[in-house]
Amino acid sequence: MRKEAIFAVGCAGLALGGCIQVKAPDKPIEINLNVKVQQEVVVRLQRDAQDLIQNNPELFPQ
Repeated sequence: MRKEAIFAVGCAGLALGGCIQVKAPDKPIEINLNVKVQQEVVVRLQRDAQDLIQNNPELFPQ
């Protein structure tokens, strides 16, 4: 009984395996990465300005 079931499942798998087609696309795959870099630049400028103010307090009186 078990061998017959395995055989039946195997035959069904082979029969269904012929129905699947894998085809390469005609056009190249395009990956659009819209990444905003503004936040990183602002943080760097803020840190640089903070360092400048701390190292040269006479330039920026409070």
